[in-house]
Amino acid sequence: MKDYLFDIECYMNYFEVKFRSYDTGAIKSLMMFEDDITGDFTIETLESFVRNKNVRLVGFNSMNYDMVMLSAFLSGKNNQYLKRISDFIVKSGKPHWQTYKKFELSPLKINHIDLMEPSPGVQIGLKLYGGRLGAPKMQDLPITPDAVVTRQEANELSIYCDNDLDITHRLYKAVKKAIELREALSKKYKVDLNSKSDAQIAEAILKLYLEAEGVDVVKRSTPVVDFKYRVPEWVSFQSPDLNSMLEAVRETTFGLNEKGTLVMPQSLNKAIEFDGAKYKFGIGGLHSQEKNQVVVPAEDEFFAEWDVASMYPSIIIEQELYPKHLGEQFLDVYSNIKDERLEAKHSGDNIKNSTYKILLNGTYGKLNSKYSYLYSPELLIQTTITGQLSLLMLIEMMTLAGGKVMSANTDGVNVLIKKSDLQKAYDAQYRWELLTSYELEVTPYKGVYSRDVNNYVALKSEGVKGKGAFAVGGLMKNPNNNVTIEAVINHLANGANIEEHIRNETDPLKFCCVRKVTGGATFRGEEVGKVVRFYHSVDGDNLRYKKNDNKVPKSDGCKPLMNLPDKIPNDIDYDWYISDAISQLKDLGVVYA
Repeated sequence: MKDYLFDIECYMNYFEVKFRSYDTGAIKSLMMFEDDITGDFTIETLESFVRNKNVRLVGFNSMNYDMVMLSAFLSGKNNQYLKRISDFIVKSGKPHWQTYKKFELSPLKINHIDLMEPSPGVQIGLKLYGGRLGAPKMQDLPITPDAVVTRQEANELSIYCDNDLDITHRLYKAVKKAIELREALSKKYKVDLNSKSDAQIAEAILKLYLEAEGVDVVKRSTPVVDFKYRVPEWVSFQSPDLNSMLEAVRETTFGLNEKGTLVMPQSLNKAIEFDGAKYKFGIGGLHSQEKNQVVVPAEDEFFAEWDVASMYPSIIIEQELYPKHLGEQFLDVYSNIKDERLEAKHSGDNIKNSTYKILLNGTYGKLNSKYSYLYSPELLIQTTITGQLSLLMLIEMMTLAGGKVMSANTDGVNVLIKKSDLQKAYDAQYRWELLTSYELEVTPYKGVYSRDVNNYVALKSEGVKGKGAFAVGGLMKNPNNNVTIEAVINHLANGANIEEHIRNETDPLKFCCVRKVTGGATFRGEEVGKVVRFYHSVDGDNLRYKKNDNKVPKSDGCKPLMNLPDKIPNDIDYDWYISDAISQLKDLGVVYA
């Protein structure tokens, strides 16, 4: 099967669909300008091409837009009618099935993947992915959407479409492994999972398993009434302060906000103090409150993270939790999935291991979604509060063993302890595992430098882990002066000189920030775009919001860099980047000499 990336542009008198071969980069297109069709296809040959079983179309947000527009074009609609459909899709934000119904269109039964859901970000547009992937050119729509375009403008739009295809190609390449897993799952379960997110895959496959056990898989019909958390029998503390906290949890009533989602009650939304540290409950998990903290073990000390393996799935199974409207068979299916995942992990079956990991974690993620058949806020609270109480038990036990808990986050704690007391820590681990029935995994650290619990640099025996602001690259994070982050990490890990690292960098992309600017940005009176890439310059200025001329945050002394050059711009403000790296070190609790 051959993959073709595709994209559609539509105006009152212009419609174009382009296809780019994933393997060769060759482009084919069809344009309808003022109802006159030109290009590599006729309507008939285009339909034959997209219906070819050896062709697969790959787009972005194509389920809701491009596939609908392609169906409308192939049904014989003219330029003006296509523009009506396009405007409805863009302005209403309705899902594809509603557009098909409104305009009496039939969905095309062809091979197709929409990259929007399999990509890891939530509500992230193609342009922002382009910025995260280092696309050479970042460009907004060059012609206002309500324009009647000239031939010359139609050519400009065609070039703009080429750039979108380039970004789509980059994104497809970045998520190819996720797509290949979806292909394998689609074949195994005989259902199309190619354009689904992890959580959607979990819903779809779990539904098949449940139905195979005779479960009537329907959405919850009963209302959620205020409820209390049930404290497991094994939860206990020795500290008066932690026992007082436990009583507060026991007496707390949980409920929903106006959107039907859980919020942490005010009575639990305050810091818990223990052994000189502070911790806070959250819907997502427990978080410690340290700031600007450096932890580097001495020769006679051991420092490591004790992490709970498969924490939330383990809690669900241990406490025998299940959505009441689905019945106890949910638990049987869920437990089997966890067992089979562990077996696959140990046997090296990577596809099965990845699949069941998605099923276990994706299921938990849907418990707070009122649109899912898995919706069960009571189960979510029972799971997440149990996790947080169990971590607090571990914190107390490690402290009593002679350790100092330096950090806690969702499913793990970082403990510093004398090597002479290390066996006491392992004994505490063993007792905790017996009480809870959960399993702990230990990862030694050479040092952890924390701005706060969600932003840190951790030095492991092999490699470095950057979290939050100190993570570099990937589809989940906008580039943010990565040269300074890498300089900080290199200094902490290897003692490298900050100034030398920054001045020796040759990649212009590493000096850039990428930011989404609502309504678009301007620079010195010229429009730049809604997703802007910029760098700090000795001849820089502020970027401004187009809609109100307010300054774009953190753009002082900057210039746009929408087209990446081959070399570093000659006006880079090196002193700013050096100062920023030193400031980030200070945030991590390190004084740079």
